[in-house]
Amino acid sequence: MRDYLLKQSLNAVALMIGVTLLSFSLLVYFGPDQTYSLLGKNPTPEQIASVHQQLGYDQNFAERYLDFLKRMLVLDLGYAQSSGEAVSSLLARTSMISLALLLPGFVLGHALALLLSMLSAQYQGRWPDRLISMASMVSMSTSTVVVIIALQWWLSSSGDSGWFPVRGWSTDSVIDYLRHIAMPTLALVLVSVGYHIRIYRAVICEEMGQDYVRTARAFGAGPVVVLFRHVLPNCLLPIITRVVFSVPLLLVSGSLLLESYFGIPGIGKVSFDAITNGDQPVLLAIVTFSGVALVLVQNLADALYRWVDPRLRVQT
Repeated sequence: MRDYLLKQSLNAVALMIGVTLLSFSLLVYFGPDQTYSLLGKNPTPEQIASVHQQLGYDQNFAERYLDFLKRMLVLDLGYAQSSGEAVSSLLARTSMISLALLLPGFVLGHALALLLSMLSAQYQGRWPDRLISMASMVSMSTSTVVVIIALQWWLSSSGDSGWFPVRGWSTDSVIDYLRHIAMPTLALVLVSVGYHIRIYRAVICEEMGQDYVRTARAFGAGPVVVLFRHVLPNCLLPIITRVVFSVPLLLVSGSLLLESYFGIPGIGKVSFDAITNGDQPVLLAIVTFSGVALVLVQNLADALYRWVDPRLRVQT
């Protein structure tokens, strides 16, 4: 086990170095020159030389990259060009908003998909299975933007008097929080549940055809016992894979769309504004930490595999 942990740690470090190297190369070293965006038109040679020294343009690639790694390790991410706020505090503040926004829809989407998948697998080929499969296809075929716009039109009223605000964010009270996350949560569930159902149903249906399930039924086990005691534990590995690896995608694409359309000041809205404004320090921090988060998620999934399946622990 010690050798396994050492190997995983070395792999994680190597992947993180690769991620940071790629993001630094694309966004900083080969990215646009910030000199004229900071100085404006017709700067003097002295001003250009001063800015080049401040930004590290007078250093070689290795020196700039090592300096970048040092600043990342101590969370010295610079300052946002648009607002002047420290990037570290900006990301800390907005990431908590995104977490409060996305977590309810993420949990409800997976839980609902798992329950519907078990119901569909229990009635394979019959009308509940066909109805759930049709609903999942509709969910997969519908654009997220269409769902968001439809919900804004359907569940809100004109002006600010509606129960479900079209835009904005407030956590002054529990009621305010629930009102503001209602539509984003429903939109997230509607667009994601179809994909989850397709994966979970396929896995559960495959397990339902195994010999141990027929044996359990022959000994008188009911449908609920078969599903929750026998089938579901043997489906945990693909379920964990789906849940864990949907986290980075949710944080990047899910928060970007939801926060942009609902006007919520989370990490997705900050990313969108940084892209449109060319805010390099914010973009570099978001891209780098998104890649690092993906590496950490991969290692978390591998650790969870060995926790739920003892056979994998024996192999290591």
